[in-house]
Amino acid sequence: MDDAPADETVLREVLDRWKDAVDRREPERVAALFTEDAVFQGLHPYSVGRPGVAAYYAAQPAGLTAEYTILTTNRPARDLVLGYLAVDFSFTDRPTLSVFLGVLLRRTATGWAIAHYQVSLLPPEAAEEQ
Repeated sequence: MDDAPADETVLREVLDRWKDAVDRREPERVAALFTEDAVFQGLHPYSVGRPGVAAYYAAQPAGLTAEYTILTTNRPARDLVLGYLAVDFSFTDRPTLSVFLGVLLRRTATGWAIAHYQVSLLPPEAAEEQ
């Protein structure tokens, strides 16, 4: 019998905390949701580790908020959950930025954490086809 939680449940537990920390502009709290060796690719050059994640979110404008929709999940191994999401980042002074986000969560000794995070910014016509 497999006692592993459902993939979407795992993603929501981590991503709801990620969203809350992003919305509250708490970059250190965002970074704490990642593994120590996480590969992070936002819309700027990639980084490895929590300091890069914290720096990325600290540089975001005040008022940034995130809304996500899980598009699909996969479990490549018992301690890994892969998620592909649509995310809308809203700002107070410019239009909403819609992106696709791939995350790989890994179960660690302290719980689930983001081990890989990669944003894709598709042209509008490609996003409409999704």
